Amino acid sequence: MVLDNGTDRTSVWLDAPTKGIVINKMLWREMHDFSPDCVLLVLADKHYDETDYIRDYKSFLEAINNES
Repeated sequence: MVLDNGTDRTSVWLDAPTKGIVINKMLWREMHDFSPDCVLLVLADKHYDETDYIRDYKSFLEAINNES
């Protein structure tokens, strides 16, 4: 998994069933290299809302810069 806050970019490997990660708002993430038996579980405090997500990295960077 790649995590990017608009300034720093880091890779995190969730390579064991005992590992998890908390992702806060305004953090770009890219998920890749899933194993065939992978299970991805998402726990959220709100129902999914398509309009609440930025799907374009350039738009993400613009939103980060506008928050500053």
